[in-house]
Amino acid sequence: MTIEKIRNNIASCIGKEYLFKVNGSRNQTEKFYGIITNVYKFIFLIKCSNGIVKSFSYSDVLIGNIEFVSIS
Repeated sequence: MTIEKIRNNIASCIGKEYLFKVNGSRNQTEKFYGIITNVYKFIFLIKCSNGIVKSFSYSDVLIGNIEFVSIS
């Protein structure tokens, strides 16, 4: 999968709520609910359920540092 395909897939998910799992440093994992709000050329923004806005790059998705599951 290419960065362009990932960007297009994420752009189609704007406004939907997801469960995000972020693999951080030192084997730390963070899970949170949020909505993808904006998609830019190199990053995308997620507004968490507690109001905090987080940014991630498309390469984070490509290498598996962030995963998300639809809540339906």
